Amino acid sequence: MKILLTGGTGLIGKELTKYLSAKGMEVAVLSRNKNLKGKSFHWDPSQNFIDAEALQWADCVIHLAGAGIVDKKWSAERRKVLIDSRVESAQLIYNTLQENSISIKSFISTSGIGYYGAETTEHIYTEQDGSSAHFISDICVKWEEAASNFKKIGIPATIIRTGVVLSKNGGALEKMALPIKMGIGSPLGTGEQYVPWIHIEDLCGIFHTALTNKELENEIYNAVAPESTNNKVLTHSIADALGKKIWAPAVHYFILKIILCKRADLVLKGSRVSSNKIEKTGFNYSYPSLKQALQEIYIS
Repeated sequence: MKILLTGGTGLIGKELTKYLSAKGMEVAVLSRNKNLKGKSFHWDPSQNFIDAEALQWADCVIHLAGAGIVDKKWSAERRKVLIDSRVESAQLIYNTLQENSISIKSFISTSGIGYYGAETTEHIYTEQDGSSAHFISDICVKWEEAASNFKKIGIPATIIRTGVVLSKNGGALEKMALPIKMGIGSPLGTGEQYVPWIHIEDLCGIFHTALTNKELENEIYNAVAPESTNNKVLTHSIADALGKKIWAPAVHYFILKIILCKRADLVLKGSRVSSNKIEKTGFNYSYPSLKQALQEIYIS
């Protein structure tokens, strides 16, 4: 099976390339960089350009592309970039398939658990729950609408709503662990906000399942670990795995509001999210608990 990745040079894309290649699949990346190592095809969504040969080559497309949510302040211009980098890039693929009479077996798009908003309550969100009024939710709604469009031309579309990805090769965990390694780590705000997370290997496994199990076609799945945790527990668990002590008081929410402005909600709020639907397909997590995930990352 030939898999074409957008966003293939990011953390998830790099790990997914290795994972799928180890499963015997051929993987190529769509990239703006014409000199990228490994198999790749050129595209530039900002210029509405894609090498149609990439889609002629591919059996399936996995759409991971999207500008970083927390990288920059959410100005009006940045908000447009966050949406367009996900939506317009998917639309470019859709249009190119139509214009060149190309068909692929499936289109799989990532999304985010931010679809549900970030209210810290005891409610456990499932794929049946609706979206919220938050900007992040709006991004996810438009992202998923762009993916669902592929059904109109007979291409199955699967959506994977991803939680915080834990990996030894960077990403959110690296940022969370840095102050702990420096001896100044502490919970954020109340620390009671939930942090739906998933080990990178399990996330790759879910994408692989979506490629190989037709039961997942045209469905939406939460990609989060079965074990729910909050920011306080996560912070102390990382410290334990690193052999560090947490002594500093929690970071006051006023400080985070000043530093991050509206982006502060991403770390000060968080909901519980269910993994039941993907588990019912027969998917088995390699790292269902936080302790197992952090042990693999920091100790094994």
